[in-house]
Amino acid sequence: MAQQCPLIFRQVDATVTRINTLFVAGSIVAFLLTHSIMVLIFLTGDFILRLYGYKSYSPFQNLSLMIQHKLSLPVKMEDAGAKRLAAQFGVGFTIALVITSLLHADVAVAIISGIFLSCAALELFFGYCVACQIYYITKKIYPKWFE
Repeated sequence: MAQQCPLIFRQVDATVTRINTLFVAGSIVAFLLTHSIMVLIFLTGDFILRLYGYKSYSPFQNLSLMIQHKLSLPVKMEDAGAKRLAAQFGVGFTIALVITSLLHADVAVAIISGIFLSCAALELFFGYCVACQIYYITKKIYPKWFE
């Protein structure tokens, strides 16, 4: 987590969120292979469940916790602000994919998917949050918006 991330002073396990990111990336790849809108609707629902405090109902969250437990992966607590912001961006990307897919805008689908997968890969492999960088730049340009 970078210093410019929004802080909400609530902790989450970064290991679990990285496993969630793996499932998100896998869902985007599954969508690209099948062109099934249902994959995106499922992904949007999962994001919303996790964003609004219903993590216990999230299939990705439950699978991530199970994998962490079975593989005895370490717990690494971080502020939830960055993860929440990234999930909000994920919802936006997913909704954009649904709309562009329904409009049969294949070039837009490819571009949005590529950006989404790139952001997910950066978080998954390096713990680098693109959403935090966008937040930081936006906060510099529009400081009164964040007061």
